[in-house]
Amino acid sequence: MKVMTSREFNQDVSAAKRIARSEPLFVTDRGRPTHVLMSVAMFRQLTGEQESIVDLLAAPAGAPDINPDAARRW
Repeated sequence: MKVMTSREFNQDVSAAKRIARSEPLFVTDRGRPTHVLMSVAMFRQLTGEQESIVDLLAAPAGAPDINPDAARRW
């Protein structure tokens, strides 16, 4: 588990995103954790969520057809 102050986060968002790709990053404000940054893949694994209609619509040309049941979740 990595921790970053809100000041460090504001000064180097790129570093925060790099860390969050591999593990959750806790952002603190005045020493207390206030936010958690994690990759979308990690979030989906944690919540059991699957691709959303937004993800499916953003898929590149030639990607598999959209599942109409997935579109109904919105």
